[in-house]
This record gives sequence, C-alpha cells and structure tokens, in this order.
Amino acid sequence: MSEFVYPPVIAAAKTMFRVLGLKIKVEGHENIPATGGAVLACNHIGYLDFIFTGLGAHPAKRLVRFMAKKEVFDHKISGPLMRGMHHIPVDRDNGASSYIAALKALKAGEAVGVFPEATISRSFTVKEIKSGAVRMAVAAKVPLIPMAVWGTQRLWTKGRKRKLWQRGTQILILAGEPMFPTRADDYEQVAKELRDRIQELVDRAQREYPVDGAGQWWQPAHLGGTAPTPEEAAALDEAELAERAARRARREGEREAGKPEE
Repeated sequence: MSEFVYPPVIAAAKTMFRVLGLKIKVEGHENIPATGGAVLACNHIGYLDFIFTGLGAHPAKRLVRFMAKKEVFDHKISGPLMRGMHHIPVDRDNGASSYIAALKALKAGEAVGVFPEATISRSFTVKEIKSGAVRMAVAAKVPLIPMAVWGTQRLWTKGRKRKLWQRGTQILILAGEPMFPTRADDYEQVAKELRDRIQELVDRAQREYPVDGAGQWWQPAHLGGTAPTPEEAAALDEAELAERAARRARREGEREAGKPEE
C-alpha cells in the first residue's frame, strides 16, 4: 500500500505540536504489535483524538487506519487527506460496508483504530460501548488493544471553542495490555470488559495528569470538575439527535416542496 500522504501528515503534526509547545507522554506502546492486524479501541473526548491515538502507535512504527464518519471524507479539505491515509469511512446508513472494509484491512495486517463509544463523551467518562470492535477482532483473529487519551478535550471538543494555540497543554496517551477474544466468548461481556479496561486507563491518566482540574470545565464532575454528569451528557446527546433529525426532516420537506408536480 502506497504511503505518500500519511508520513508527511505525521511529520507536519509533530512540527505543529512542537510549535504549540504541547507536552505529550506516551505509555504502553509496547503493547501494540509491531506487525500484523490489531484493533485499537480508544475513549473519545475530543475532535483530535484520532491524531493522538495514532501518535500513540507511532513508537511501534504503526500507521493506524481509523474508522471515521463518512462526512469527514466528504469535506473538501479533510476528505483527500483521509483517503490518502487509507482511513475507513463509516456510513451509518450502510454499516456493513465499513465493517467489511475494516476486516479487509485487518486481515491484510493493518492496525485499525476505532472509538467504540461512537461519539464524543461530553462528561469525559467512558460511555457504554457496543461490541463492534470485539466482533472485528474475533472475525480477523487479531488482538484488541484498549487505549486512552487525556488532555485532548482541552484543545477541541464538543460544545467548546477550539483552543489549539493553548501552549503547554499536557496530553497523555496510554495503551493497555492486549485482549484476545474468540468465537467462544460472549461478545457483549467482552465489550463490557473492554469498556472497563479503557476506563481503568482513563482513571490512570487522570491520576497522573500533572494539572489540577478542580473546578475546570474539562474535568469530570466526579473529580471536582464542572463537566456535565453522564446523565446530563446523555440528555444533551438526545437533544442534539432530536435537533439533527428535525433539520433533516425540514430539508427533506423543502426538497419535496420544490419538486414539480407530475
């Protein structure tokens, strides 16, 4: 597979991080296999998580193919980059095609990155996850690597303005010990274990984080921050989905109204 885009993008990202003065710490990269397929499953707290999760695999010399929503690939700027880096588009109306594409990449020896919470966690805790990552690992017969990022939400997250030029922001990236699910396992139970392992990594990152988050918007409520509780975050997510559905219905109604009568 040709790699004309990915290495220059990584080099550009590292240069940008140096300019921004970001303090990035990677731990556990030895848990990511240097060769062969692997599913990297990470928590999701900000729009730049895929960059930092990929950076966490870079010491293992792996280029991670991330599964990302189709809209990112449709964008005139991000689309060519995503395709050039051989990331995998996820069409929510046709999930089977993205699943098949991910399996093909895994069986070809690629590392595939997923965010099993599906959407950004506004509470900065780990939401419930589905068993898709587990099913992919089992079908491709590859290890499943739990991962966590922390601090990325301070740069850019849902409901907050971008603060990319916030110098000195600390970013922690942790990779846990691999899991090896099989067809004999209960996939839903393994997904719960995966969530627990990701949460343990997040808890560890929060304990080790060198900045006191007490009273800060980016700190979870249970740690003294002002982020929404998981219950409040779920309500916000439901309201957003309802508004999105209403906008879609309005657009469809406008299109129907604009059609000429037969």
